[in-house]
Amino acid sequence: MPTKAAGLVRRLMPSIFALVLVGSVYLIAQTPSASASERSAVASRYRFTEMPIALPPGLPQKNVRQVNKHYEHIRSWVSSVGAAIAVNDLTGAGRAQDLCLVDTRSDAVIVTPAPGTGERYQPFVLDPAPLPTGPGVAPMGCNPGDFNQDGRMDLLTYYWGRTPVVFLNRQTGPEPLSRATYLPTELVPQAPSPDGTYHGPLWNTNAVAVADFDRDGHPDVGVFNYFPDSGVLDPDSPANVRMNHSMSRAANGGGAHVLRWIGAEGGDQPSVRYQEQPGAIEPKLASGWTLGSASADLDGDLQPELYLANDFGPDHLFHNVSTPGRIRFEGTEGRRGAVTPKSMVLGHDSFKGMSAEFGDLFGAGRFDMFVSNITTSWGIEESNFLWKNTSTSAVDAKTKLSRGEAPFDQKAADYNMAFTGWGWDTKIADFDNSGNPAVVQADGFIKGEINRWSWLQELAMSNDLMLENPQMWPNAQPGDDISGNEALAFWAREDNGKYVNISKDLGLAVPVPTRGVAVSDTDGSGGQDFAVARQWGAPAYYRNDRPADSDFVGLRLHRPALGDDAGKATTPAYGAQVCLMTADGRKRIGQLDGGGGHSGRRSFDVFFGLGEATTGPVKAEVSWVDINGARHTQTLDLTAGWHELVLTDQATEVPAR
Repeated sequence: MPTKAAGLVRRLMPSIFALVLVGSVYLIAQTPSASASERSAVASRYRFTEMPIALPPGLPQKNVRQVNKHYEHIRSWVSSVGAAIAVNDLTGAGRAQDLCLVDTRSDAVIVTPAPGTGERYQPFVLDPAPLPTGPGVAPMGCNPGDFNQDGRMDLLTYYWGRTPVVFLNRQTGPEPLSRATYLPTELVPQAPSPDGTYHGPLWNTNAVAVADFDRDGHPDVGVFNYFPDSGVLDPDSPANVRMNHSMSRAANGGGAHVLRWIGAEGGDQPSVRYQEQPGAIEPKLASGWTLGSASADLDGDLQPELYLANDFGPDHLFHNVSTPGRIRFEGTEGRRGAVTPKSMVLGHDSFKGMSAEFGDLFGAGRFDMFVSNITTSWGIEESNFLWKNTSTSAVDAKTKLSRGEAPFDQKAADYNMAFTGWGWDTKIADFDNSGNPAVVQADGFIKGEINRWSWLQELAMSNDLMLENPQMWPNAQPGDDISGNEALAFWAREDNGKYVNISKDLGLAVPVPTRGVAVSDTDGSGGQDFAVARQWGAPAYYRNDRPADSDFVGLRLHRPALGDDAGKATTPAYGAQVCLMTADGRKRIGQLDGGGGHSGRRSFDVFFGLGEATTGPVKAEVSWVDINGARHTQTLDLTAGWHELVLTDQATEVPAR
């Protein structure tokens, strides 16, 4: 018989464990921050100048959207997303110096030159006409890419209230870029509209991933929705709308759609055809409220894995097990140690995933991930995720992924990156060319005058059975404020390896909610600039003012365009990877990212800062899939500066355009 003392200890164990856990969390939350002098030393490595972005004249200036009548009392909440920004080479100039953005104040998709690159064309609005639209349709993002692979850059726009539209570039001469350059094309074929109003599927998309998922040499598209298919923004739509049925394990969201490239044509009437892949993602893992997505090849087979960041429930990392002609992903889960909280295990978190970004944060030649969550002090203080890659090689990663194990451990607190605010899009980039990347993170939710955090906290503690009904949600209307003064974060590495947010030190801490971040060296100087989309505010561009030095290697990677036997037209080498090895023994990895995150899109450039390793050539192992789906790897000796490579059965450097 057990003793009374043993029984008492057994009964007290849950309480003891809870106290230890609370104490541990408290100690984590009290991680010492950098001193003023330490912050100043880190900040001295960076310098940015904010510049306005030119917009077309005469656009409306709203501050909230019209919504379904059953969402009217939470219309500010429903209106809290949609600002987006992307940077790429839209004119074929050989440099990513054009912006495609969504300004929520006008609900317009705008194409405009990046500041400082000249008035090469007038800013204009993309118009989906003659494709049908309607009162419940609003754009949520813009993803550049060569979707029909004819050598001209197209624009994929996604919406609430309809399926995405591909604006196919049909420019044939030297005329400036304009609305007439693009032919609006349905990504998902629709029956002709009898009245000019959209009657197709009511997708509400907040995340898109573009990558060659089945390794056939063509760009596929993952479309990931937030609200279930319904008229969220249509005041006359039926009352079939709902909210998440749980704050921590909601699985009644809009769901995932994976579309495989099946054909295309170029010319002045271009076309592209996609086919949805039923069952590409297991249904029980494909119904989250997805706000962010990211893809990267983790196991060396050039078939990118996929990460989905889900609001109100667990994120998921999917192992890519596709074959040419069939896209398929299998779910994986992280490992849980004896003292690891469940929400710190990949695939089991209950946090509010807002965005995801792959990048080599630690110079190990492996992709890590940074994921934004809600981390507002005295609000909902969860934790950002810094998923540190634990695989020792590509073979080790494949072994783990094949048995359903995600090779990542959560280390945000260890590197002082756990808490920011109401996080959104993130981008990992080396802005000082030190070889140590920084992380730019968008932040903030609803800006107003009356703090409504208490109402939101009360909702978060309510019974899950109430949540799905919109009428049970507290008011969130114009004038209400929830994390409205939180500013953009700029995480930079200290000498001790940890990170510090130096946004205020750099003059970036504008108290306006931000959503998307786009990164590119728009002027070719070797310093990466970035642009930011603000929710219900003007977008901003930040010019990198670091001195122009040859302390970087930048690669622009292309494949021959379809149907171009002369080899003059090229298309982005989707999924190509570069492993850079410097003389000091460091190894870093980068990829041509076709598009991912929340609502920001980086350029297609693969960029490495060299730091102290700037003397002599560096070795770059380039791996790619050619236009026929065959895999190749080649090691090159590269000098510092920009390089333009065409990838066929070998990598050939060509003169920069």
